[in-house]
Amino acid sequence: MSIRTLAPAALVILAACATAPTPPVAPAAAVADLAPSGKLRAAINFGNPILATREPGTGAPRGVSVDLSRELARRLGVPVEFVLYDAAGKVVEGLKSGAWDVAFVAIDPARAAEISFSPPYVVIEGAYLVAQASPVRSNADVDRPGTRVVVGQGSAYDLYLTRELKQATLVRAPTSPAVTDVFVAQKLDVAAGVKQQLEADAKRIPGLRLLDGRFMVINQAMGTPRGRAAGAAYVYDFVEQMKASGFVAQSLVRNNVEGAAIAPPGMPR
Repeated sequence: MSIRTLAPAALVILAACATAPTPPVAPAAAVADLAPSGKLRAAINFGNPILATREPGTGAPRGVSVDLSRELARRLGVPVEFVLYDAAGKVVEGLKSGAWDVAFVAIDPARAAEISFSPPYVVIEGAYLVAQASPVRSNADVDRPGTRVVVGQGSAYDLYLTRELKQATLVRAPTSPAVTDVFVAQKLDVAAGVKQQLEADAKRIPGLRLLDGRFMVINQAMGTPRGRAAGAAYVYDFVEQMKASGFVAQSLVRNNVEGAAIAPPGMPR
């Protein structure tokens, strides 16, 4: 094959390289904060199906938190390593051993002492599930003496309801995905958790229904360990860019996630 024949193909390749987006250069201080080991260790929580699930067959992580982790690592110029958890409470526990550099958990004042939060990137709803024959007809009926509410241990719902419920009793399941099974097995009164997860459970198990409305709004954000100021500032701006550019919205569509709203722009730092 002649050089004349190869030239057009080469030009196409060169043009593609010239137009391929290059990652913005992250400040060295941010890279040092977010990837102190030379890689970005991202905590992925399978306890919330809005954030992450497993690929059928391979079990590999997928979801908006996975996509954001990969994009952040690309911008930092480092590889990404996924640190996998089945509950948000275990993600927070992992902070004590320094197991991760960024995490994807709901903003909560109980966590803010140890975690610097970005603005939220998605907003989801917390809902209640009851038996079809339950006398509990509305969210206002839940906080009554003798009502037993099951929630995933250490989840945003657990933290919120621990503060808000004054008369009902909380029962803690080991993870959020296990809530409905514990609810059924122990014949409890109410299950609390991610609305989409409970909707799926109601379809899976006959005789259950969701209460109308929501009992809380959950602001899902990225978090970094306290004390990494440059990294936290970079993640703050990163999340705002990912919302504004449509990256988060596209990721939700690509991962077939419904029922999550894109969070509005956060306040300037």
